[in-house]
Amino acid sequence: MAATASGVYRLYLLRHARAGWASPGKTDFDRTLDDEGYAEAEVIAAEMADQGYHPQLVISSTAIRCKETAEPLRRVFGEDLPIQYVDTLYGGTIDSYAEVAFAEREETAVLIVGHNPMVEEFFRIVVGQPIADATAPNGFPTAALATIDFDRRPSDRDYSGGRLSCFMTPRSGR
Repeated sequence: MAATASGVYRLYLLRHARAGWASPGKTDFDRTLDDEGYAEAEVIAAEMADQGYHPQLVISSTAIRCKETAEPLRRVFGEDLPIQYVDTLYGGTIDSYAEVAFAEREETAVLIVGHNPMVEEFFRIVVGQPIADATAPNGFPTAALATIDFDRRPSDRDYSGGRLSCFMTPRSGR
C-alpha cells in the first residue's frame, strides 16, 4: 500500500543486493551484483508487489550494485516507475540520506536504494535503536527492505516518529 492522501509519508529503505568483490582494475563503485544478488533483487521486488508495497519514486545510489538492485523494481512495477540516481548516496552521511529521503516533493512513498553502513545507521535513527536492534540484531542484510510510515510529513531536520511497518529480506518474505 502506498502512502495515503491524508498526508502520511512512507519511506522504503533498501540495502543493495549482494555484490561480488571488485574485479582487478575496478573500484568499489563499479562492483556488480553476483548471481545471488541478482536473485535477491528480483525476489525482494516481487515480494514488495505481492505485499502491496508500491513506491511512487525510487532514488538510488549511482554505484553499479545499487542500480542493478533497483532495475527489477521497474520490471515488477512498470517502466514508468521513476528512478533517480543520486551521487551523494554513495559514501554519503546520515544527513545526505535524510536530505534525499525527505526532500520536498510531490511523492509520498519513496524508496531509497543505498549502502551500509549508512542504510543501517539511518534505519536506527529513523525507527529508534531498540526497534532496529530487535528487527535486525545482526545488522541490515543485503537486499533487506524496511517500510517506515510517518503520521506527518518528515523533513531532513525532523524525521522522528517513524514506525516500522514491515521488514523483509529475500529469505524471509516478511
